[in-house]
Amino acid sequence: MDFALNEEQLAFKEKCRTFAREVIRPAARKHDEEESTPWEVIKEARKQGLQGIEYMQQTAGDGAGQMQVIAAEEMHWGCAGTALAINGSGLAAAGIAASGTPEQIGRWVPECFGMGEEIKLGAYAVTEPQAGSDVKSLKTTAVRDGDEWVLNGTKVFITNGGIADVHVVVAAVDPTLGTRGQASFVVGKGTPGLSQGKKETKIGIRASHTAEIVLEDCRVPAENLLGGEEKLQKKLERARSGQKSRSADALATFEITRPIVGASALGIAQAAYEWTLEYLDSRYEGGTPLLQTQRVQQTLADVATEIEAARLLVQRAAWMGRNGVPMRGGQGSMSKLKAGDVTMWATTTLMDLVGPDAWNTDYPLEKFFRDAKIYQLFEGTAEIQRMVISRMQAREYAERFSYGAEVAAKAMAEPAKEPVPA
Repeated sequence: MDFALNEEQLAFKEKCRTFAREVIRPAARKHDEEESTPWEVIKEARKQGLQGIEYMQQTAGDGAGQMQVIAAEEMHWGCAGTALAINGSGLAAAGIAASGTPEQIGRWVPECFGMGEEIKLGAYAVTEPQAGSDVKSLKTTAVRDGDEWVLNGTKVFITNGGIADVHVVVAAVDPTLGTRGQASFVVGKGTPGLSQGKKETKIGIRASHTAEIVLEDCRVPAENLLGGEEKLQKKLERARSGQKSRSADALATFEITRPIVGASALGIAQAAYEWTLEYLDSRYEGGTPLLQTQRVQQTLADVATEIEAARLLVQRAAWMGRNGVPMRGGQGSMSKLKAGDVTMWATTTLMDLVGPDAWNTDYPLEKFFRDAKIYQLFEGTAEIQRMVISRMQAREYAERFSYGAEVAAKAMAEPAKEPVPA
C-alpha cells in the first residue's frame, strides 16, 4: 500500500497548479461577473495539453487512476466555473464511449473536443424540469419514423447546452419501462428542431455555460442511436419479458466517474483553506498573531483534517475504478458525498472565521463559497448519494451473508473428520 504520488503524477500536479495560478485565476473574476465562457482560457489549456482528446488519453492512461482527480482538483483550485468550461465536454464523450459502437465512438468523440487548435464542445442532456435525480421519470421521447428518430422534450441545467457541437440526449423509447426503456441519441449542432432555451443565471460556477435545450420534432438519423438498433431491441425485449434488471451493475459502473466530481469539490475547499491561512497570517488579536490563537488553530485543524480525509476517499475510489476493483459498497458515491459536504462546510466555516471581509468581493472567499454549493447538488444530490450508498451496502452485505451462510451450512452438513496426528 503506497499513498505517495509518483514523479510523473507530481510533475503533472505542478503543471496543473501552475496553469491554474497563472492562466485561470487572472481571468476568473471577469468571467464570473460577466457569466461568460472563458474561450481564451480553454484555448490556452488546449495549447498546453490540458484539454482535448490527447489530454483525456493521457490522464486515463495513468495506471493508478490519479491523474484525472489531480487535474480536477487543481483546475478547480483555480476556478470551478472555468474548470468546468475547460473539461465539461468530457461527460458527453464518456456517454458516447459507454454506449456507442466503435464506429460511433470514432465519429462523435472527436466532435466533443475538436482537433488541433479547433475548439468544439459536447453536452450531456439528461435532467428535465420534473425529473432531476429521478431519471426514470424522463418525459423526453424518441419515436422511430422510417430512417429517423424524432425527439421531443425539454432538458434543463445542461452544461454547454445549446452551444455544444454535440448533444447526447437521453430519451424514453418505451416510457412504460422506466429507465430500461430509455436510449441515448447524438444530436449534432444545427439539427432542425434543436434550440437553446433559457440560459441559467447561477449563484456559482458562473463561467460555465448552463442552459435549457428544447427538442421540437427534432429528427436525427437512425445511426445516431448510440449502440444501434439491434442492441436497443434486445434491451427492450429483456425488459418486457421481465428478466432481471442489470441496473445494479450499471450503478456500480457509474461509481467510476464520481471521484472526479469529488476531487473537483476539494479543489474549492483547498483553495479556500490556503487563502484563509494567508489572510490570517497578517492579522492579530490582542497583539497575538491570529494563527497562534487556540480558537483559530482548532478550526483550521478540523478543516485540514476533513479535506485530507475526503481526498483519501477520492484517491481510493479513483484507484479502484482504474484498476477494475468493483465498488460494490458505493465507494465512488462515498467520495463524491464526503467531498461535496466537506467543501460546503469548509467554505462556510472559513467565512465565519475570517469575518466581515469574507463577504467582500475584493477577496475570493465569497466566490469559493458560492461555487461550493453545486457539489452537493449536481451529478446526484447528497441525498441521492446516501440512498445509493445505503442500497449498495445492503446489497453487498446480503451477498456476503448469503455466501457465508452457504459455506457454514455446507460445513455443518459434512461429516466430521478425524484430526491429523501431529
